[in-house]
Amino acid sequence: MNRAYAVMIALICLLFTSVAHADQPRPWQMDLQAPASLIMEQIRWFEHYSLWFIVPVTLLVLVLLVIVVLKFRASVNPVPSRTSHNTVIEIIWTVAPVLILFFLAIPSFNLLNAQLQLPEADMTVKATATQWQWNYEYQVGENTVAFDSYLLKDQDRAAAGKEDRGVYPRLLAVDNEMVIPVKKTVRVLATAAPTDVIHAFAMPAFGIKIDAVPGRLNETWFRAETEGLYYGQCSELCGKDHAFMPIAIRVVSEERYNTWLAQAANDLPGAYKALMASADQPAGNLAVAANLSK
Repeated sequence: MNRAYAVMIALICLLFTSVAHADQPRPWQMDLQAPASLIMEQIRWFEHYSLWFIVPVTLLVLVLLVIVVLKFRASVNPVPSRTSHNTVIEIIWTVAPVLILFFLAIPSFNLLNAQLQLPEADMTVKATATQWQWNYEYQVGENTVAFDSYLLKDQDRAAAGKEDRGVYPRLLAVDNEMVIPVKKTVRVLATAAPTDVIHAFAMPAFGIKIDAVPGRLNETWFRAETEGLYYGQCSELCGKDHAFMPIAIRVVSEERYNTWLAQAANDLPGAYKALMASADQPAGNLAVAANLSK
């Protein structure tokens, strides 16, 4: 009884661990990242739903290939069949794919409609890509905040207070994250510098991915349902440092966001350190983080 109870507790912990790990990819991860937005929940559902069609079709084709190889090989079937057509089989292989596509098309179109219909946004952030960094510009009333976001270098971790590689992983952590309030609809305007190349703004936990094209504004949106620090990457091959162009979005409470925005207009480094002190530092490290912000 105790053993069964322990196994049940372990499975529950594993389930909740996978949900909490929506922020970044994990070793040996076979599924999509856990959703942090309603759109990503729909994407993940559709991926699981489509597997109920993909797996049986794949197995059926495999079985048919094995039957053909074994039953109709030259050694056991020296005189090949001269059958030119079979009406029943032709009807089956025409009607069955149509039905399968019908069951896939309806939820697929519903998902695309949800992704492409931009709801009324609470705020807008412009993301401009260059080789190889992101620039974020907040268009919020009188507060105009613009800053660059670079890959965090190992030698800069201590000064930034980002030495915990579990929270700030190698090749994904940045010096300045995009900061947005939780449960707010964020409109993202994605573009690239006029003389640059095509990039792509992608955040798997939010279910968004959109090209950043020089001289053109593309728009997408997301609504983060859980606070945390989430990571994505440029998803369009853009040159030799394509793999070193991460995207980091810090989701915080509306109160913390407003405090950060007001301070960031005049003191961006101090605003980040104060935000880290209040948002993601363990209780024992609050004093250290507060000292860093001074």
